Amino acid sequence: MLYLDNAATTPVRPEVLEAMAPYLARTFGNPSSHHTVGEAAAAALADARARIAHVLGMRPADIVLTSGGTESNNLAVKGLVVAAVTGPRAVRPGHLVTSPIEHESVLASADHLARIHGVDVSLVPVDPGGRWHADAVAEAIRADTVLVSFGYANNEIGTVQDVAAIAAAVRAAAGDRRIPVHVDAVQAAGWLPLSARELGVDAITVAGHKIGAPKGTGVLGVRSRLPLEPVLHGGGQQQGRRSGTEDVAGAVALATALELAEAEREEASRRVGAWRDAFIARVLALVPSSRLTGDPEHRLAGTASFTFAGTSGEAVLLELERRGVVSSSGSACAAGSDEPSHVLTALGIDADVARTAVRFTLPRSLAQPLDAVADAVAASVAAVRSGG
Repeated sequence: MLYLDNAATTPVRPEVLEAMAPYLARTFGNPSSHHTVGEAAAAALADARARIAHVLGMRPADIVLTSGGTESNNLAVKGLVVAAVTGPRAVRPGHLVTSPIEHESVLASADHLARIHGVDVSLVPVDPGGRWHADAVAEAIRADTVLVSFGYANNEIGTVQDVAAIAAAVRAAAGDRRIPVHVDAVQAAGWLPLSARELGVDAITVAGHKIGAPKGTGVLGVRSRLPLEPVLHGGGQQQGRRSGTEDVAGAVALATALELAEAEREEASRRVGAWRDAFIARVLALVPSSRLTGDPEHRLAGTASFTFAGTSGEAVLLELERRGVVSSSGSACAAGSDEPSHVLTALGIDADVARTAVRFTLPRSLAQPLDAVADAVAASVAAVRSGG
């Protein structure tokens, strides 16, 4: 069986398991405890935090450990906006700029802010390839804009945004004010540079299970100087930004996975990207009615997504699995829904065609071309169209 749903999750890497194991059994203390067992755990936590900060181009004080991408995005969007609209220098009603193709954790957080706090939300459109253009974002900036939040690379179509250009445009449009920029880098990790310093952003989200760490691990890197209203309240851990006993083993796992992914990133992107291009070309040639979704040039090296008009995406997936290929119809967070992808419809794709989508997301460890997979795609589409 060939697993090509790596955007949904990845297996835990052996090196990560080895690195985290001591903190599950031997160095198991609560890092807030003031005794030798707790202090050993605290030292490991501090080391992991520093290693994560190094990869993200931030300071250790900027690192907030979370349970994953959804929590990190919620904390970034809700935390930064609520702090801005309720703090001592409150900006009311407050204005959030994002796009219609974001992960549901961003869009649902935006909806929460609008309903509960009266924040205005602008969904700046993307082009037919899913690109968000800096000039359009700059035009959306207002006197009461308090946050710009968007995805580095889309989880369904793989389109990559020019983060540095967008961040620069926001700074120029803001003038003397500083409008924080948050980027959801969950899908970008391991494929694209993650330095917040070089990207020019103030907050960045990463999820461990996309890069070989366990599920339930994640980070929000957010400048410590920025006011941030916590989503979780309690014992005041992590400078009061995210209460709860820290998962030391998870932090070590995330730090290890990030370092490995960053070390391998450039070579993996070149190798996998070449095979992705060949795979896309073969599918488009073998299935004439197929359509590549997302930007054909600015896309993740490991993502190829198609629509197959006249089929059912779920039926094609079942045929592919019969042929030994596991893939998906889009975001794992929307699995089982009959609704067309909000990402695809935002690109202008008809809802019925959007329901035929199939996404292939490749592992960084891919070691061979995907000609046989393209042949399986063609056979699967033909089987669905012929009724089996």
